[in-house]
Amino acid sequence: MSSPILFTIASLIWGSTFWAITLQLGEVPPAVSVAYRFGLASGVLFIYCLLRQGTLRLPWGAQRWTMLQGFFTFGLSYVCTYMAEQYVVSALVAVLFALMVFWNPIFNRVAFRTPITWRTWAAGCVAIAGVTMLFFHSIASSWNSIMSGGSGTFLAGLALALTATLASSAGNVVVIKVREQSKDLILTMAWSMFWGTVFVTLWALMTGQQFILPDAPRYWAGLLYLSVFGSVIAFFAYFTLIARIGSQKAVYIGVITPVISVLLSIRLEGYAPGPLEWFGMILCLSSVAWAIASPAPKLVKPD
Repeated sequence: MSSPILFTIASLIWGSTFWAITLQLGEVPPAVSVAYRFGLASGVLFIYCLLRQGTLRLPWGAQRWTMLQGFFTFGLSYVCTYMAEQYVVSALVAVLFALMVFWNPIFNRVAFRTPITWRTWAAGCVAIAGVTMLFFHSIASSWNSIMSGGSGTFLAGLALALTATLASSAGNVVVIKVREQSKDLILTMAWSMFWGTVFVTLWALMTGQQFILPDAPRYWAGLLYLSVFGSVIAFFAYFTLIARIGSQKAVYIGVITPVISVLLSIRLEGYAPGPLEWFGMILCLSSVAWAIASPAPKLVKPD
């Protein structure tokens, strides 16, 4: 399958998953929903691998990296995302994920000594200005709530969403190490999602979260969509793109998904951004588009 088709598939699916996550919020604790999602997704992938090759064995060198990938990509990132969407509208969480275009070069710089261009730094400053405008009213309202004795939950949601983007970028670096150890993408995906499920399940049990099985059909519809389309299919497309064109180019998907997510939130969540929010959103996404217009630098692996 060509790279443009893979790019389109991942963009369209992930543009809708931020809203689909809201179908699972409420009765079931966020961490438990994440465990259900990736437990089901890893099960589907393991069954496919058994039918295809009859074994699930993975060399220890690859296995240890899938554990780390599972922690960052399918554990920490998604627990924070689900928790953030309890306090922040899904469209805004999606916009924050566009900032991975800047986090990725920084993480690659640390891991592989990849140079960061002036364009990336300049666009990052513009993006920060855009995000500030986008969240200005909400942050001000939350701060006033804190000063008057309230909880200021929006700020907590904002911090969780930012943590999710950082964890995802760290996971993108680990993907490169996984691919160095094993070329079997589907099997490494299965193990990574399995380890993510294990870590999230342990966290849920340690924090006393109950593993509830809700009756609401919309929850199960959301779970099926997020597990099969949002996890198995979209991540297969995304990781394939990372192997072909590198994480700094594959993360360009983050430019498209917020636009889709915002349109869905306006339609389905009643989100009504004002002029300042619209300008901040345009400024943020434009800066991302500006940053990715330059050629991606080559990775320089440590000696």
